Amino acid sequence: MGRSRSNTRRTASARPRGTLSLKRGGYGFVQTAEGEYFIPAGKVNGAFDGDLVEISPVHQEQSRKALAKAAKSTRKREARIVRVIERAHAEVVGRFEIAEPFGVVVPEDPGIPYDIFTLLSENPNIPDGTIVRVAMATYPSRKEAATGTIVEVLGDRDDERVPIDLIVARHKLETTFSPAALEEAEAAEIDEQRALSAGYRDIRDRIVFTIDPADARDYDDAVSIDCIDGKWRLGVHIADVGHYVPWASSIDLDARRRATSVYLVDRVVPMLPEALSNDICSLRPHETRRTMTVDMVLDADGGVASVDVYPALIRSCARLTYDEAQECIDGNAGEIPDEVAQRVLQLSSLAKKRMVRREISGGIDFDTVEAKVRLDNEGVPLDIVLRQRTDATQLIEEAMIAANEAVACFLRDAGFPCIYRVHEKPARESLDGLVPVLQEFPWFKSIDADAFVAGNPQVINQVLEACRGRGEAPLVTTLVLRSMKRAVYSAELDGHYALASDAYAHFTSPIRRYPDLVVHRMLKTALEGRPEKFDQEVSNLPWIAEHSSEMERVAERAARESQEVKIIELMESHIGESFSGMIAGVASYGLFVRLDNTAEGMVDIGDLGHEYFVLDPVRHTLTGSDTGKQYRLGKRIAVRLVEADHRSRTLNFKLV
Repeated sequence: MGRSRSNTRRTASARPRGTLSLKRGGYGFVQTAEGEYFIPAGKVNGAFDGDLVEISPVHQEQSRKALAKAAKSTRKREARIVRVIERAHAEVVGRFEIAEPFGVVVPEDPGIPYDIFTLLSENPNIPDGTIVRVAMATYPSRKEAATGTIVEVLGDRDDERVPIDLIVARHKLETTFSPAALEEAEAAEIDEQRALSAGYRDIRDRIVFTIDPADARDYDDAVSIDCIDGKWRLGVHIADVGHYVPWASSIDLDARRRATSVYLVDRVVPMLPEALSNDICSLRPHETRRTMTVDMVLDADGGVASVDVYPALIRSCARLTYDEAQECIDGNAGEIPDEVAQRVLQLSSLAKKRMVRREISGGIDFDTVEAKVRLDNEGVPLDIVLRQRTDATQLIEEAMIAANEAVACFLRDAGFPCIYRVHEKPARESLDGLVPVLQEFPWFKSIDADAFVAGNPQVINQVLEACRGRGEAPLVTTLVLRSMKRAVYSAELDGHYALASDAYAHFTSPIRRYPDLVVHRMLKTALEGRPEKFDQEVSNLPWIAEHSSEMERVAERAARESQEVKIIELMESHIGESFSGMIAGVASYGLFVRLDNTAEGMVDIGDLGHEYFVLDPVRHTLTGSDTGKQYRLGKRIAVRLVEADHRSRTLNFKLV
């Protein structure tokens, strides 16, 4: 995922450097160690959005005209780009246009405002208007245009899958596996007798079942619960992916590069071939499967008294959806077998006790809403489904958290290497910046602001609880979440702030997350002895952790963009309609408005009225200089949708 080096020779320079953020108007901004600089469209010097550039600041009096339209209110210093140090785009996706003797590729990314020229003679059969991927040969300069070579034809621009194809291409997601990896996956088998001979415990007589989303295809975790001597034995059974994917195998090399499965709106880009992820490693009902099992004996209050980790053979007796499990918890078990229904209720009760324990310990409870677009068979968006946490999702979440903690502590105490999931305490200045915004809400008066800024988790929970059920709750939750540092993977042991955990590792999703697969292999090594190339894998753990963290961010961006594309495509049929929305952001150029269905768009500052509006960047307000009318975060306003473009992922509103 690295950048490609420009062929510009390096020279010693004290000029500021930073990454260019290019806007639709052709101008951009560069954040440097010396601050942020405005780059007029005429001084971009052939750079693309995302390029690492070197800039030369210019005097303000020379730039007043250029700043007037795009950056007057931002008061940014101006600069020009001297050279590109590192290119962010080795390939570009765009629309192919025939202009003999050339085939011109017009980039779909608005951050690349340059056409790319190819030779039509090399691509005589590509129809005009087709979406293609082009490898860059030369980048634009004052002397020459951008040129490239077409490496892939993606399809017709009006095909419903093409916008998502563009996201796949833009983020360089791998969509094919090597022939050797596919061959290894197809050769995988359960081999029950060999497993038992190797020391796998046969626990196929236990009541084990899965609970997943209705649209899930890979079931990598199952649960069980039994009463043993007055205590609960909570079993978490995870597909034994490590058995089928040893270090440095062909499957492993492919999975290591991907580092994660990517869940897009209309497809999954898997980390492992489907022969593993959807078959041999999927804990399907009534089929024997290899697992790594964690049995935790818990007391009446949900505290862990003992842990047992071992490889096992299981046979799931039922596959429940979250909705079915929730109906069971609500008293309507339907056709769920009694022995499973009873255990769902027991797991839910235990999950609530575990949540209370973690909150007392300082765990933070974020109640978020996830928007999923429902598509028809052709990829056309039908509606937006808002998924919220339920008792059913919580019982699985708590079981997985318990298993992840148990495994991390097991490897730590055994002195074995591990890839931990770590989460640092938020920076004081990040939380301090929220206080002026939260002070706009009356309930914040009862909050100890100093303790909040200090990152006291109990006080942060008080904030989240105080706004629960109120109109501003989604905004407050989002703001607090954004103030948190990102959880990352690390080969070094550190705690998890949000979960109030001293040691935490991802163990429960080895089908879709590479760090989980590594943890599985470390566990098997601790239990069975060191395999060949173990030291090689251990020496790579720091790189694997860093790479997996980066690929996780890429996957999240791609998934979010795919949902946004279809949300806006759905909204295109509602142009002219009015909505109630909440102000989710303010800027010198207008308001960001979030509708109840999570669609977010812009109200231009010119549509707020004829008076001058003053931005308060601390309190996040826009205030009219004549009337004193104020727009602040969390305020609900009525808007009319006037423009929607799913290709550029933009919605524009006007006030009603």
